[in-house]
Amino acid sequence: MLAGAVKEVPADTNSITTDDVDAGGFAFVGFYGIIDPPREEAIDTIATLHNAGIRIEMTTGDHAGTATAIGHQMGIGQGTTAITGAEIEDASDDELREVARDHDIFARTSPAHKLRLVRALQVNGEVVSMTGDGVNDAPSLKRADVGVAMGIKGTEATKDAADVVLADDNFATIGRAVHMGRTIYDNLVKSITFMLPTNGAQGLVVFVAVLFGLTLPLTPVQVLWVNTITAVTLSLALAFEPSEPDVMNRPPRKPGGSILPRESLIRIAYVSLLIGGATIGVFLWSRDQGMDVAVSRTLAVNTIVVAQMFFLLASRFTRTSSLRKELFTTNPISWGAFVLMGLLQVAFVYLPFMNSAFASQAVDIRGWLLPVAIGIVIFLVIEVEKAFQHRARSKS
Repeated sequence: MLAGAVKEVPADTNSITTDDVDAGGFAFVGFYGIIDPPREEAIDTIATLHNAGIRIEMTTGDHAGTATAIGHQMGIGQGTTAITGAEIEDASDDELREVARDHDIFARTSPAHKLRLVRALQVNGEVVSMTGDGVNDAPSLKRADVGVAMGIKGTEATKDAADVVLADDNFATIGRAVHMGRTIYDNLVKSITFMLPTNGAQGLVVFVAVLFGLTLPLTPVQVLWVNTITAVTLSLALAFEPSEPDVMNRPPRKPGGSILPRESLIRIAYVSLLIGGATIGVFLWSRDQGMDVAVSRTLAVNTIVVAQMFFLLASRFTRTSSLRKELFTTNPISWGAFVLMGLLQVAFVYLPFMNSAFASQAVDIRGWLLPVAIGIVIFLVIEVEKAFQHRARSKS
């Protein structure tokens, strides 16, 4: 806020000195109000991050009234006033921990105050990201778990101290980075959750056969075949999955926890049992029908491969149902991998040189209908489990 005033001087005046100003004689004409409004995308990003369980705090050297007004415009610290640097100075470490937990706007702060705030939040168990552009922000950026510097307006000292540099100086980029990071993490968990039941099922098949003295349903070279085609097709497809609908409506993960959540571990266990048990069952059934051991093993391989194909469809959405249009309209790479794996398995069953290499044998329509039926059952079981998990999350 600036005040404006005018003073008349003779027409032949060529210069004005401080003495002319000090002499007075000015007439007040009004105030100038200058505002640098928050970016709309920044306001939207803050709302999105709040939904994602991420607190946004503002520390500034501005006046407390200005900080409070801007903070409320941006959705920060609604209904509260700013805590000043003087109050931070007077607070003990324990008191500051409570202040940092209960307030989101801090005004008239110095570099030392910002550093104390970062430490207080970390002692409270928070994972702290700090943004800044000036030399005075460097200590707190260095101390934070994730220091973010401005790439355009930021000083070199700030950039050197930071972990991340924003090339566009746009806060909304941080929101997009959080969204992308959560998507990448989700896809990593999906890939691990998808791959482990393949190995678990194969291990179960071999273990049960050895334990009970049965003919091996899968030969070592057939196990290698299943692992190879699964790794080069289906598991890679999950890396290209788009974000799930609720990715920015979840609370942050607790640091130091397992990469796999409890529900993923449960899914790995029961899917391994389902696929492994179905493979053993199909092999024993075919032997009871008097089929040749090569045909029975081919049916077993078909079962484990087709079950994995349906498991892929269920794994594309880990927290929500896969029975949605996005299953067909997103990630065409997954469908390409689905078709490619199907073609490879057809080659495994019917091409003579594949029969020789893998001891497989051509099968009739039953050799496909039974594995497909098992795959559909596994898919539906996973969907039911997802529904129970979703209901449990809603109640908690």
